[in-house]
Amino acid sequence: MSDCGCELEADGESQRKTLRMVLAINAAMFVAEIVAGLLASSTGLIADSLDMLADASVYAISLYAVGRSSSIRHNAATASGVLQVVLGISVLIEVVRRFIGGGEPIGAAMMGMGIVALIANAICLKLISRHKHGDINFRASYIFSTNDVIANIGVIVSGLLVLLLGSQIPDLIIGIVIAAVVTRGGWQILTEAKAALKTK
Repeated sequence: MSDCGCELEADGESQRKTLRMVLAINAAMFVAEIVAGLLASSTGLIADSLDMLADASVYAISLYAVGRSSSIRHNAATASGVLQVVLGISVLIEVVRRFIGGGEPIGAAMMGMGIVALIANAICLKLISRHKHGDINFRASYIFSTNDVIANIGVIVSGLLVLLLGSQIPDLIIGIVIAAVVTRGGWQILTEAKAALKTK
């Protein structure tokens, strides 16, 4: 009975359950943060909401790849990496647009939404960490969730600075930092996926 494949099937179902949960959390947080970001005129919150959207897409891709062939899993990881890089570039464009167009972000709203997002991403990180030593898609998800937590802390700090200084500069800076962190994470996964394919 030890070679029936039941253990692998159970592990795959556990991974799917985890991915469904983090997918739902990120999708809900995208909606909440994009609305809050637009109302608060915050580049940081808008950037973080786009990060949530990209992560939800990554988790959906990873969910599709669970239990499938190695080539499909690596292609899924590559797609996840590309999504993150595209997101980073999109955030930089938004920062430039906000810098040119101006607008005063609401620091208190940034801090409040940042705290909610931090809690949500901490939950996702805990869920994903159970599988972080699994295939490349779960390693990618772990990297993205870790980056999200860093970005949320940045949004909270920049919200405090906006509140204290009455300037949009901290908000623009955190937008740039989020773009850099997300792009770096995406590039890291692309590099790892490429290296894994070479060793096949």
